[in-house]
Amino acid sequence: MASKFTELAIDCADPHLLARFWCAALDYEVKDDDEEEGFVAIGAPGEAGAGPVAPVLTFARVPEGKTVKNRLHIDVNPTDREQDQEVRRLLDLGARRADVPGDGFSWVVLLDPEGNEFCVLSTRRP
Repeated sequence: MASKFTELAIDCADPHLLARFWCAALDYEVKDDDEEEGFVAIGAPGEAGAGPVAPVLTFARVPEGKTVKNRLHIDVNPTDREQDQEVRRLLDLGARRADVPGDGFSWVVLLDPEGNEFCVLSTRRP
């Protein structure tokens, strides 16, 4: 049997800030909040084991700040609106546009509230 992708850990300065943003962006909920250890885990609502489960995002407080472009990033697909409407919604939630050279891409690069890059793809996924 192979391994399963179940969790993506993201180092950050403020786990609660990123958890709030990503919960709103992905319609996730907080699954674990350990103030003492400095991490918050979020995931899709519902019971585990009720079918395919989306990966959990874990935000862990670290002392150092982000200094370079992420080598790994999240891609999101709009589910019930067009890409430009989804970009506007994410900007309203606290994302910022990334300063990316070039244009003509089918995706839009945004930054979450701590400056982590993520892409909004143009294809809608139910």
